[in-house]
Amino acid sequence: MAERPTSSRRCPNPSVAVTRELPDTIMERMEALFDTRINRADQSLDRTGLAAAMRDCDVLVPTVTDSIDANLIAGAGDRLKLIANFGAGVNHIDLKAARARGIIVTNTPGVLTEDTADMTMALIVSVPRRLAEGEKLVRSGTWKGWSPGGMLGHRIGGKALGIVGMGRIGQAVARRARAFGLTIHYHNRHRLPKVVEAEFGAQWHPNLDAMLGRIDILTIHTPRNAQSENLIDAARIALMRPHVYLINASRGGIVDEDALTDALENGRLAGAGLDVWRHEPAIDPRLLALPNVVMTPHMGSATYEGRVATGEKVMANIRMWADGHRPPDQVLEGWI
Repeated sequence: MAERPTSSRRCPNPSVAVTRELPDTIMERMEALFDTRINRADQSLDRTGLAAAMRDCDVLVPTVTDSIDANLIAGAGDRLKLIANFGAGVNHIDLKAARARGIIVTNTPGVLTEDTADMTMALIVSVPRRLAEGEKLVRSGTWKGWSPGGMLGHRIGGKALGIVGMGRIGQAVARRARAFGLTIHYHNRHRLPKVVEAEFGAQWHPNLDAMLGRIDILTIHTPRNAQSENLIDAARIALMRPHVYLINASRGGIVDEDALTDALENGRLAGAGLDVWRHEPAIDPRLLALPNVVMTPHMGSATYEGRVATGEKVMANIRMWADGHRPPDQVLEGWI
């Protein structure tokens, strides 16, 4: 693993460009600490706005909705030396281009683990128990009351949960799932220590394809990068049994949405719980029409506590860099 480069100069009062409105407490604190310019609109900057911001700042604070590609980085001003991302995922930033320009990239790992795990567990429960369908039925005014065969779903206790990516969030999901009576299977590049496996009663599958044929519910918790793009494609969906439910609260693009939609329409999967999408906020109308899909608007990390904690990590990274030190959450070579 390559050594982490360090900041070589101090920047006592950095010019910080924030691409999108953040929680009030974070924006006020950033304005007090740095020479800060904030896009105070709850919508992304367009490409022209991003380019303008990057030409005249020392630090850029983007969010997941900002695509910081190689062309934008090439056009950035010489002052730009730190991209302090508001969020853990960095697949929207061209890390190779940033590194070639000597720009450090940081993220905010860890602060959203519990929130995302809570959302994942909610989807794991909601899809088999048909909670979204039931809520719509009640609101429609057509519900006729309780009946022995009404709104039958499936229990999750005793089922096998497959987790793709057993990092912080995957382990937090495993901890919750075990309390619900699920057995834990996982696929990871590296096997966890035996003491951790024992905590979850988890079984490691070095081969993802082999795991897919043994589980009842699949949940995704891996970063989106070149290796994970369309990781769950038509061929892998075909390995799963028809009663399987697929959950994705990680990143759109890891699951081939066309293949997933085809499988759901044709009864080759029982249902899905989706919090992320390939082309957010656009969603395939075919998915919208399916009753066995629970859909939420990328809200897995959407808690007040999580947003404030994310902002605090961003500020800590900027402060350390401005003082001439390596930021604590610098993104390393392995992310590329």
